[in-house]
Amino acid sequence: MRVTIVSRIYRPEPSAASLYLGAVADELLAEGHEVDVLTAAPPKGSPPVTSGERVRTFPVLRDAKGYVRGYLPYMSFDIPLAFRLLFNRRPDVVFMEPPPTTGVVVRVVCALRRIPYVYDAADIWSDASQLEPVSPLVIRVLRAFEKFGLRGAAHIVTVSQGVVDRLRALGVTNPVTVTGFGADTSEFPFAEPADEKLFVYAGSYSSFHGADVLVDAFAQFLRTHPGYTLRFIGNGAEQPRVQERAAALGITDRIEYLEPIPPTALGPHLGAAVASLATIKPHTIYEYAYASKVFSSLSAGCPVLFAGPGPTNDLVHSANESVRAGEVSVYGPAEIADAMRRLADAPATRDERLALSTFTARTHSMAAVARRVAAILRDTARRG
Repeated sequence: MRVTIVSRIYRPEPSAASLYLGAVADELLAEGHEVDVLTAAPPKGSPPVTSGERVRTFPVLRDAKGYVRGYLPYMSFDIPLAFRLLFNRRPDVVFMEPPPTTGVVVRVVCALRRIPYVYDAADIWSDASQLEPVSPLVIRVLRAFEKFGLRGAAHIVTVSQGVVDRLRALGVTNPVTVTGFGADTSEFPFAEPADEKLFVYAGSYSSFHGADVLVDAFAQFLRTHPGYTLRFIGNGAEQPRVQERAAALGITDRIEYLEPIPPTALGPHLGAAVASLATIKPHTIYEYAYASKVFSSLSAGCPVLFAGPGPTNDLVHSANESVRAGEVSVYGPAEIADAMRRLADAPATRDERLALSTFTARTHSMAAVARRVAAILRDTARRG
């Protein structure tokens, strides 16, 4: 079988999508299939990483922080993609990653060439856009694009039943399989612990995350536990808000901001941290989403503190029945500060962290998710 993966982001760029798509490619290659990847040229200084798949890149526009994000960057990827996908050697199936504009291109080209495609709907982009300062017209157009791309798919894969329910509410009746989400244990192996007074937030912080609540919580935590540091690794639309809040509370000197780093470089930070932090803002249309960054932390053996609604609550609670996975809190500064105190006052031991890492590899492996996706791609290709 020949599979073409279409995504604006792919390894070595640090992101959950890169790790996920790379794991799917590795599984397909291990099964003896051929894999082509049509993606954007990585940032300067980051040569393409391949395990045997043919990675075909082309230059794109990037935003000020180096991401392919925004209308012009998406167009700079999607317009060349149309021609590349049209004249690329015909695959048996295409596996695509949003944004919705890419879904439009893939549906049109695949219809012309009679190629089935599988849509990876880890979340609903037009829902997330409602949390950004954009006009209702833009949201309506994005919604139309997204539904067009989804409805043309032979199959849709997603991470949780919450996304399935949302797809059905939007009138998308295509076959959907919940393949779940997991940790790439090869990229996030057990991280040897280090004794530091540190909390880490690793990953993007967009408006639906509401990560600014962590700054308020951390300010309250510092009143009883001075000397700790809160380290943000990554970036997002909410970074200026987070920085402004820290300045207003007078704790700028206790908060660090690091640019995105490769997954393998994140391990020492997770090993040094008392816990990693993750949030989902409540009372938004995005409550059904996973905070996917927790999987990487659990894989490294670093306990998590999750605040907010959604399936991540159940994930941490369930894991706590077997190992010490961390804390779950409502989305509020006082409650999060209390959870920080519990973690700081009784930090996980090395044995507890190792048990957490082993448990995650066994129960939430990205490889297991990739096997499920590969099976769907095989079945879709057979059906034609």
